[in-house]
Amino acid sequence: MSDLLASDHKSPNAHSPNESASLTEWLDYMQQIHVSAIDMGLSRVLPVVEALGVVQSAKDEAYVFTVAGTNGKGSTTAVIAEMCKAAGYKTALYQSPHLSAFNERVRINGEMVSDETLIEAFSKVEAARLQCDLTLSFFEMTTLAALLIFAEADCDVWVLEVGLGGRLDVVNIIDPDMAVITNIGIDHVDWLGDNVEDIGREKAGILRSGIPLIYGATEMPDSVQQAIDTQQATCYQIGQDFSCRDIDSTSWQYSNAAVTLQLPPPALSLTNTANALSAVLASPLDVDIAAIKQALQTVKLAGRFDYRESHSRHWLFDVAHNEQGVEFLLAQLLLFWQQHLTKYSNQNSSANVPTPKINMLFSMLGDKDIDKVVQRLTQAGLPINDWFIAEIDYPRAATTEQLQDILVEYIDNTSIYEFDSLHTATHAMIKASQPQDLIVVCGSFHTIGEALNALSV
Repeated sequence: MSDLLASDHKSPNAHSPNESASLTEWLDYMQQIHVSAIDMGLSRVLPVVEALGVVQSAKDEAYVFTVAGTNGKGSTTAVIAEMCKAAGYKTALYQSPHLSAFNERVRINGEMVSDETLIEAFSKVEAARLQCDLTLSFFEMTTLAALLIFAEADCDVWVLEVGLGGRLDVVNIIDPDMAVITNIGIDHVDWLGDNVEDIGREKAGILRSGIPLIYGATEMPDSVQQAIDTQQATCYQIGQDFSCRDIDSTSWQYSNAAVTLQLPPPALSLTNTANALSAVLASPLDVDIAAIKQALQTVKLAGRFDYRESHSRHWLFDVAHNEQGVEFLLAQLLLFWQQHLTKYSNQNSSANVPTPKINMLFSMLGDKDIDKVVQRLTQAGLPINDWFIAEIDYPRAATTEQLQDILVEYIDNTSIYEFDSLHTATHAMIKASQPQDLIVVCGSFHTIGEALNALSV
């Protein structure tokens, strides 16, 4: 796959915000100054990075975990950061995208940084960009601001989630001390390629000479193994060098060549948790078993198998937006549904209340493989009663017509309802569902974010 290097076009209508500009004004501005929202390549970024001095700061002062992968990056980075924080390290966490507020992307010791801190960093990145006479994409500008914030806060540990791919992602300007690749699946084919070998090659671009790699899937593309060999990296792979398994509802077991641990269950994927724990254990950081257990009991991440009760309804939010992500969702949902069904059927058996059903609140971006996602959701054997669909408020959104055309190919006796917005669809779902039902919201980060905003939770 050829590199997607940037053209240096500027928006003629973009003017730097003034000193009193709000965070929203800054975010709107940064979406205008470059010709494309996704523009992979580091040639424009590096001069600005040098002007800001963030690379040297990370190299001299921090231990850096960089996490790439098709799915599970958010959960993995959240667990790593929570364990480091519990051990007493001042821990920076960078994730993307956000669900409700941009500040969710930039955290120090678990706390979102303030609007004022972000604005100050944006101003410095903008000054460096103008000095270099370059344009940067929204993701490049905001990522550089996050790295600058971490450097100025003298954080001990940086946990960085790759936005797209790895090799050409702006996060990759920072040399990691530990690399994690959660898994390799088909996604972002326009930028990364349409096969696991090309995608693996891009994601393995986060490797550096001699550093450890945690690989969180049992199958590894040849391209990743080639990168490991080239970089002479030490690879720890799930299923070979470490493993995890459920014991019961109160504990799970983690094992590697050195230790076997019985631990409290996290609220996140067990596989991603094991990947994160492997990264922490393979690092030189002093993270003891007490800190690990504390972190597992407190870590959470909005939108990742995220169960909530709101407006007298049961909601399950999951950002699954590709085939592999849906597999992760279903692996947890099938058991969760049986438990929900048993609980609420028994409670209502004497009250002549209908059997619980599943209702889907669903939307996706148009450049995703909607067909495969819908196929997996509809063929999983779940009693889905209704589908409520609406167009995401985002330029790349799939239209309701696209969603409808694909849904009707896979469902027969299920109703599909279209709405003009996810806000409207969310409130319509409350009225149409019953208190014992389970409402599953999935398809995109944007779907979850707009639904949560509609519920104001």
